[in-house]
Amino acid sequence: MADLVVFWIFAVIAVAAGIGMLLVRNAVHSALLLIVTQFCIAIFFLELGSPFLFVVQLIVYAGAIMVLFLFVIMLLGVDGQESLRERLAAQRWLAVALGAALIVEVIAAVHLGIGLSNGGVPDLTHANAGGNVEALARVLFGPYFFPFEVTSILLIVAALGIMLHGRRSADMTVIDADGAAAVDGGPMGPTGATGADQAEPALADSGAAP
Repeated sequence: MADLVVFWIFAVIAVAAGIGMLLVRNAVHSALLLIVTQFCIAIFFLELGSPFLFVVQLIVYAGAIMVLFLFVIMLLGVDGQESLRERLAAQRWLAVALGAALIVEVIAAVHLGIGLSNGGVPDLTHANAGGNVEALARVLFGPYFFPFEVTSILLIVAALGIMLHGRRSADMTVIDADGAAAVDGGPMGPTGATGADQAEPALADSGAAP
């Protein structure tokens, strides 16, 4: 009975925080509401008898990743205004289609896993024999070893791609800044000096002439 009460309390908080995250205009407030949602999900893992995922959810998602989000938000500026104009013609309908496909996938996964009419979660006492961490490691590095390693490789490739893209953007920004400085200083002369630098000796010579 206590587990049911805790579930409904944190379920309401998680849904309210998720809706608020989508509706608030301040990026920092949205990130903080996302942290609340991640904390509620961690409580759900604990209720399901998975203390390892509970700790990982708190340390990795609600901790490190959300701190990184806040750092990026503060670095880019809280008051930054982004254009809400859709860059892709069918972006909105594509998002709706992908969201509907995700809902269907979750329903199918639940139906294949525990069923929709069984009325309860299967007993995991035998599966967690020896501890939840050992049971999870036995599954990850056993039948699911190949998908686990493929996911790790994909994450590494994504991280490298982000680093290269950020470096290229920084290089383009430096090139644009150099070009703007050359334009502001005037046209370059044959010796590499700008028009303003070449005009100063000419004025000095004209002032020294009788």
